[in-house]
Amino acid sequence: QVQLVESGGGLVQAGDSLRLSCAASGRAFSSYAMGWFRQTPGKEREFVAAISWSGGSTYYADSVKGRFTISRDNAKKTAYLQMNSLKPDDTAVYYCAAARGVRVGVNEYDYWGQGTQVTVSS
Repeated sequence: QVQLVESGGGLVQAGDSLRLSCAASGRAFSSYAMGWFRQTPGKEREFVAAISWSGGSTYYADSVKGRFTISRDNAKKTAYLQMNSLKPDDTAVYYCAAARGVRVGVNEYDYWGQGTQVTVSS
């Protein structure tokens, strides 16, 4: 079992940066790949980024590639999403999730956090 809690969301202006954190509880964190997803009202939850259990492999949606960076600290049981050059289109609720292997599909993740709101004003 893994429990996930996101933090770090907020209201920023276009061009600003934010770093989201995903704190995990449970002993098995280092054995899980971690992913970040986002969702806006009326739309499906979409993949943003994923990282392997070791941190050696990372994957990004085309829409965030070059602007967002996913990372993790297994000693702290925390995953991060550094978001730079934010755009109004990045406005969404951001969720972190854990899976047994690196995945990009929403339905392939086993555990989810409650989400944190990111709002980017123009």
